[in-house]
Amino acid sequence: MSNDKSFAIASRRSPLAMAQARLVQAMIAKAAGISPEAAPIQDYVSTGDRNLQGSLANIGGKGLFTKEIEEALLSGAARFAVHSMKDMPADSPPGLVTAAIPAREDPRDVFISYVAETPWDLPQGARVGTASVRRAAQLLARRPDLKIVPLRGNVGTRLDKLERGEADATFLALAGLNRLDMEGHATAVMATDEMLPAVGQGALCVQTRKDDEEARAIAAKFNCARTSACVIMERAFLMGLDGSCRTPIAGLAIMQDDEIRFRGELLSLDGRERFAVECSLPYTEHCAMDAGGLGAEAAAEILDAAGLDFFKRLEG
Repeated sequence: MSNDKSFAIASRRSPLAMAQARLVQAMIAKAAGISPEAAPIQDYVSTGDRNLQGSLANIGGKGLFTKEIEEALLSGAARFAVHSMKDMPADSPPGLVTAAIPAREDPRDVFISYVAETPWDLPQGARVGTASVRRAAQLLARRPDLKIVPLRGNVGTRLDKLERGEADATFLALAGLNRLDMEGHATAVMATDEMLPAVGQGALCVQTRKDDEEARAIAAKFNCARTSACVIMERAFLMGLDGSCRTPIAGLAIMQDDEIRFRGELLSLDGRERFAVECSLPYTEHCAMDAGGLGAEAAAEILDAAGLDFFKRLEG
């Protein structure tokens, strides 16, 4: 393969996004037999990064972190795009495809605080900073006395805000801290039965143009079939619930004993109502379609249990 053809990568400009882009840059270089310099990273400031006020739900949702990067692909300015999978909307824009989902990092959440060792030890009425309706609902389900305050920004910004006393505690994804070599900031790692992660948490999405067969073939070489099957199941669950940043939804599929084991949940914003589902599927190299179908079935089970009144209350 020619070494003189650029395989430019589009990424958000945040330190975590750039760290993730560098990981994929190395994968592309190895798969294509080129130097990393032949796959330069082009950084973009996303709409979500420019607007740090309020919750994602109030300013437009997940697509705020992908729009500029996807536009770079569509325009031909880049041939690959790297996203956090949990930031991805349900559908890609016409002309783009998910070409690879590399092996997943640790999907769990971490608790960070200077006043308590776990969220359950926080003082009565403590302020927890988060923009995630999922984390807020899961926390309030066990600690309804806590006060949720908005806290957004990249990892460093949120840690700085916590140190300045804008909140007594916050939560971050362990995968992000690991990729930034900042895992030492974690006060406690949350077990998944305490805080079930967001759909896709810890996984990356490598996007290409649908008609760029060369880029798709390169990405296919570092796609992780097991991670892909798990993420496909999780995202089918999310899509089946018509999930958005306004809806507290969690879902995690893991490989265990040659099975994909899935747990999902839907909560009310205050955490008082919770609907959960568990299911499993034997893993094979070609089970992606079955995984998607089972994720959709899990969503249907949750919808049936929650009923229309639940969503009317959620929207009201």
